[in-house]
Amino acid sequence: MNYQVDDNGYYGRFGGAYVPEILHKCVEVLQKQYLEILQSEAFGREYRVLLRDYAGRPSPLYLAGRLSEKYGCRIYLKREDLNHTGSHKINNTVGQILVARSLGKKRIIAETGAGQHGVATATVCALMNMPCVVYMGRTDVERQQPNVEKMRMLGAEVVPVESGNMTLKDATNEAIRDWCCHPADTYYIIGSTVGPHPYPDMVARLQSVISEEIKGQLAEKEGRDYPDYLMACVGGGSNAAGTVYHYLDDERVQIVLAEAGGEGVLSGRSAATIQLGREGIIHGARTLVMQNADGQIEEPYSISAGLDYPGIGPLHANLARVKRARVLAVNDDEALKAAFELTRLEGIIPALESAHALGALPKMTFKKDDVVVLTVSGRGDKDMETYLNNGQLIIND
Repeated sequence: MNYQVDDNGYYGRFGGAYVPEILHKCVEVLQKQYLEILQSEAFGREYRVLLRDYAGRPSPLYLAGRLSEKYGCRIYLKREDLNHTGSHKINNTVGQILVARSLGKKRIIAETGAGQHGVATATVCALMNMPCVVYMGRTDVERQQPNVEKMRMLGAEVVPVESGNMTLKDATNEAIRDWCCHPADTYYIIGSTVGPHPYPDMVARLQSVISEEIKGQLAEKEGRDYPDYLMACVGGGSNAAGTVYHYLDDERVQIVLAEAGGEGVLSGRSAATIQLGREGIIHGARTLVMQNADGQIEEPYSISAGLDYPGIGPLHANLARVKRARVLAVNDDEALKAAFELTRLEGIIPALESAHALGALPKMTFKKDDVVVLTVSGRGDKDMETYLNNGQLIIND
């Protein structure tokens, strides 16, 4: 099977571009030009130099000895937390700011949940001397204050969104409204593999540097360029898309995606979109959406701001539908426990988002010779307040 996007912007039955008429031209221009830009020699040269000299790539592939011993296999951590700005998000924003410049856009907008994409967007806007507006739900502004201050220090205007649940979905809604009001000069840097075509494909391509590096690093460390398992967390799905991109057609590799179970899939307070969602349209794409019987979006919940989204990228919706990926729901308490476990065993404090991927490890059964690559998508600095508030409970448990 071909798991990549087709010529019409669909992954199986998921994807497409469902946008307001006022944005049709912007999206159509991007659809026609993005591949030409991404595949041009000039783009490739500048993008690679910035990833190397500015973002600090390649990110290490670290054999986690004590974690491996506990789970009875060989676990490698892809250290996206060591990138400039502290997560995988910089891979995408560096690429998209170059695309925006190629299209002659003068103003950048973005949405953010955990703040990692907002910081990465504000960073490249400072680098390229472009004005930047970041929309962020009020709930997330309050629980991710360090990232808010970073964005402001970098020169971005952070707009707290008061509507809905005041989280990622609502921030995205406001960013789209802004785009509708300023289609001529504004470029929307979407932070994940969501939104209308070509955004899911473009973001996946920009993040595919992760799996490209994994192939080379595994060949050096293991004598083969593929693992038995690839594991990553999914909210919108960009770090997961980058992790699996070059392995989608390699059936030797099992893909495991960890989504946010919140307080439990059946609790009414969850963000396990793949397990709870039904086909629908959200933010310009047909995908799986948490919705009620009337088609109204259900408010998601997760302790992690970056996974608190009622949809999923169409790539991942398709991988789940055709059973190319195994999807596990990891609850808040399981993610917190996994974060403290990694910290105590390996001296690495992960982002809460990454902790969900780590929280899937106890749900798996591995053989001694299995090679597992798990992407640590971000560092835990931004989540210290949550860890401090819950740490004693985890330690006592």
